[in-house]
Amino acid sequence: MRKSTCLLPLALGTFGLGLTEFVMMGILPDTALAMKVSIPQAGSFISMYALGVVAGAVLLVVIARTKPLKTILLWLMSIFTIANLATAFVGNYHLFCAIRFIAGLPHGAFFGVGAISAGRLCEHGRENQAVATMVAGMTVANLLGIPFGTFISHNLSWRLTFLLIGLFGFVIVYSIIKLIPYLKPLPDNGFRGQFNFLKSIGPWLLIIAVIMGNGGIFCWYSYINPLLVKVSGIMPKYVSIVMVLAGAGMCIGNFLGGKLSDKFSPALVAGMTQLTACIALLLIFFFASNPIASIILMCVCTGCLFAVSAPQQVLLIENARGGEMLGASFSQISFNLGNAIGAFVGALPVKYGLGYQYTAIPGAFFAFIGFVMLFYFYRKYQYTTIH
Repeated sequence: MRKSTCLLPLALGTFGLGLTEFVMMGILPDTALAMKVSIPQAGSFISMYALGVVAGAVLLVVIARTKPLKTILLWLMSIFTIANLATAFVGNYHLFCAIRFIAGLPHGAFFGVGAISAGRLCEHGRENQAVATMVAGMTVANLLGIPFGTFISHNLSWRLTFLLIGLFGFVIVYSIIKLIPYLKPLPDNGFRGQFNFLKSIGPWLLIIAVIMGNGGIFCWYSYINPLLVKVSGIMPKYVSIVMVLAGAGMCIGNFLGGKLSDKFSPALVAGMTQLTACIALLLIFFFASNPIASIILMCVCTGCLFAVSAPQQVLLIENARGGEMLGASFSQISFNLGNAIGAFVGALPVKYGLGYQYTAIPGAFFAFIGFVMLFYFYRKYQYTTIH
């Protein structure tokens, strides 16, 4: 069996996880109406998923660290399938929050185990491209799946959206069974041994870089819809088309990030990407009123958002010796934490009466911190190794 075929179930998995996480943002008003709560209260559906992502990574270390990787992947996708099917039939606000928490449990864990599996399934020297192939599923979810899911919700029912995602889970489980070979467990260093890598400064530099880099882009991206409409002057009916371009930027960025990281140093590629995002965010502040410039810069930023995904994931695995599974999961934990911080900080300028283009200012500052962390990591750890 070709090794590229073995990566297909991992990409299908991240596609499904991307749908489950991000489609809620497009259908929030529909779910709020169904649960008889306000839209701000319905925001808990997003927050509970993020909490599930964090809890799932820790539970993975406690429960499944000694199991074969293929077995863990099957468990995670089984939880994914059951949770999404249950979501389609829930009619109570508190139960809906609980189900969203459960739906988030496999997310970070799947990315962690999937990244380790992708590294084992690929040829030596192509680890970053293998992880990028896995992450490609989530970029395609942003490009095609989420707009389609939102369309179904608006025109038919949001319940049908989750029902279809749940049914897709059976496809993922079947593909894992058929296409992924047996992958032996990681060496067991005990529960406490899984956390030993956090005693080193290197992993913390990477974790902070992920939080700051993603947080910086989400300062602005969380409010992309009102920015495009109220600042860039794009008509609301065209925003969904523009968002498809944002998804295309993610796909291209993810491909380039994996490709360049295998050719050059992943820390250097990730660092320069963060610097590019910083510059692009500053340009958004100055040129957001120009619709063409705003759209181009949007694609650059969404490209940067996923260009750092594969190299940062691989770096965390490489610098988490003895706790690779937890280290790989930290990428998604940090990503979600960055999203939450970015959305909160980005709202502050608007709260105090400034235009939506001002959300890019704290975003640029965060992205610059991410660049500094990665550049320092490169100079301290990778530059000396390469040279």
